[in-house]
Amino acid sequence: MTWIDQLLSSFYHAKWQVTADQAIYWREIVGNAFGLGSALFGLRRSYWAWPVGIVGNLLLFTVFLGQALGNDQGTPLYGQAARQVFFLATSVYGWWAWQRNRRRDHGTAVIPRWAGHRQRMVLIPVALAAVGVCFVVFREIGAGFPVPWWYYLADSWIFVGSILATYAMARGWVEFWLCWIAVDLVGVPELIHFGYYPSAILYAVYALFVIWGFVVWLRISRTVAAPQPDVQPAAARR
Repeated sequence: MTWIDQLLSSFYHAKWQVTADQAIYWREIVGNAFGLGSALFGLRRSYWAWPVGIVGNLLLFTVFLGQALGNDQGTPLYGQAARQVFFLATSVYGWWAWQRNRRRDHGTAVIPRWAGHRQRMVLIPVALAAVGVCFVVFREIGAGFPVPWWYYLADSWIFVGSILATYAMARGWVEFWLCWIAVDLVGVPELIHFGYYPSAILYAVYALFVIWGFVVWLRISRTVAAPQPDVQPAAARR
C-alpha cells in the first residue's frame, strides 16, 4: 500500500468523536463544506460551482450509503446517496454549459431567467410521477431496514427535488432556488431523525442562503428582462 492509499484510507475511516456515543465521519463534514462552496460559486454565477460540487458529491455518496457500505453511522439514505450520482452527471453538463456560455457571452456563465410555461407543464407532472416511482423503488431496496413509510416518501422527494434543482441551475432558471427550499424543508428533519447532524446543519444554513440566492437571481432576471428605453441618437431626432 502506497502512502497515497494509506492517506485515503485514513481519511475514509476518520471520525470526529463528538460524544462517547456519537461520532461523525470527517467525509460528511468535508463533503458538506464542498457543497456549501459550490452553492456560493453558484450564487456568483461562477462555473467553479460545478467541479467543487463534484468533490462534495463523491464524498457524500460514501456517507449516505451508511451501513450498506459498512459505515456504523446510521441507516442508509438511498435517496440522498442516489442523488449524488445524478449530481455528478448534471454537474458535468452544467460545467460544460456554463463554460460554453462564458465563451459565447463574453465571460458571463449564466443569465438568470424564469422557466417557460411549457417547461413547467412538462416538469411538474414528470416530477410527481418520479416521486411515486422512487417511493416504490426505495421501499423495495430498503426492505431490510426498519424505517417508517414516510422515510421513503421523504427520500423520494429529496431525490427528485434535487434533480429538478440541479437541472434548473444548469439551465439558469430562477426556480432552482425554490426547488432547493422545498428540498431543505424535508431534508433537515429527516437528517436530524437519522443522526446525520453535519448534513442537517448545512441544510439549515442552505435554507437561509438559498433565500438570499433566490432574491439575488430574481433581481438579475428582472434587470435582464426589463425593456430598454428607446433612446435614439441625436442625429435621428432632428
